[in-house]
Amino acid sequence: MKSLVLIPSILLLLVSTSLADWPFWRGDLAGSGITSETKLPTEWDTKKNVKWRVALSEAGNSSPVISGDRIFLTQPNTEKKRRGLLCLDRKTGKTLWEKSVEYEAEERTHRTNHFCSSSPATDGERVIVAYGSAGIFCYTHDGRELWQQDLGTIDHVWGYGSSPLIYENLCIHYHGPGKGAALVALDKKTGEIIWRFDEPIWKPGKRTDGFRGQSDGGIIGAFGTPIIVRSGDRHELIMSFPMEMKAFDPKTGKELWSCGGLNPLVYTSPVHHDGMILSMGGYYGNSIGVRTGGKGNVTGERLWQEIRHHGGIGTGVAKDGHLYVQDAGGIAYCIEFATGATKWKARLPGRGNSWGSFLLAGDLIYALSQTGNTTVFKASPQKFESLALNDLEERTNSSITAADGDLFIRTHEALWRIATPSLN
Repeated sequence: MKSLVLIPSILLLLVSTSLADWPFWRGDLAGSGITSETKLPTEWDTKKNVKWRVALSEAGNSSPVISGDRIFLTQPNTEKKRRGLLCLDRKTGKTLWEKSVEYEAEERTHRTNHFCSSSPATDGERVIVAYGSAGIFCYTHDGRELWQQDLGTIDHVWGYGSSPLIYENLCIHYHGPGKGAALVALDKKTGEIIWRFDEPIWKPGKRTDGFRGQSDGGIIGAFGTPIIVRSGDRHELIMSFPMEMKAFDPKTGKELWSCGGLNPLVYTSPVHHDGMILSMGGYYGNSIGVRTGGKGNVTGERLWQEIRHHGGIGTGVAKDGHLYVQDAGGIAYCIEFATGATKWKARLPGRGNSWGSFLLAGDLIYALSQTGNTTVFKASPQKFESLALNDLEERTNSSITAADGDLFIRTHEALWRIATPSLN
């Protein structure tokens, strides 16, 4: 295999986002949730430091992505059975164009997991969006459809939530969970499927560790987004599946390594830090730590495994050897990355549980709750220290996006632009 050479733009996306853009859910190919910006607003309410608020037609769980002066956001229309993509002007919030597709067939989901829960991905020229069973679509930044691809139906009682990535000439997407779930790579220019890894269907009785077989009853399934990280002279595409984490060559789909020890339900995406990968099972499931760069089955080489650990729905952020994450009940944890040991835990102030993932800016972490509260606290392994509590008074299951000095928050009612005081 030829060695991979990083061009500057790819290196930038693997490490941190630029000041202007947030092209993927979680910001970069590594899914870090980290922005290089350090002058983001820390205080706001429904009026203070609000640049604009744009009403949305109905609730949705996806987060916006940003490229230059454009915001892309998925939006369902349940009554008309349509799934759509909005393009808004970043400065004004004005809708520039909207595209949608009809999907008449019934598709199951949880009542709190609205259709169009996947966030878009953009490379500055095109924007790609996954609509579950309705397929995956690619548009120009001006809204012209370039291609569409049918990846098959998704049939799971809790719906879907994974978002696509754009890596070099590929669009990589986890199409699942449930029967027929697969990790796929498509040509970003044509939509042609380049490779496909079909998620194994574990049969009852095949394993002896309590795994009860493929099911759509809510106890089995992956809802996270894969990540791409650098390890030595290669890139690794890493995905947390039910029961195990796997790494692939993103260009070919060849499996590089696998690590067992997870539980059947996995909500969060993997987190990479200093050559290590941490994966957390959902609802206090098993969590594991392992090093990148492995070969074959590396379960016996795990850094650690914790049974019934602190995993929730939102994905955490890593800094200085520690992971910061919250469970679905609104309790934050600081975990030592290399050992899995809990350094501290604290209930976040304010109201409500959380589905959102953390955002890290410098030494500050932004934690959004389902009731619209955002706690800003210090990324410190010594103790939990809250700096601010901000309330938009609207419910949300989304994650915060940062771009060009501003924060963008999608609630069930609206998209908000929270500006730095100097820009307000």
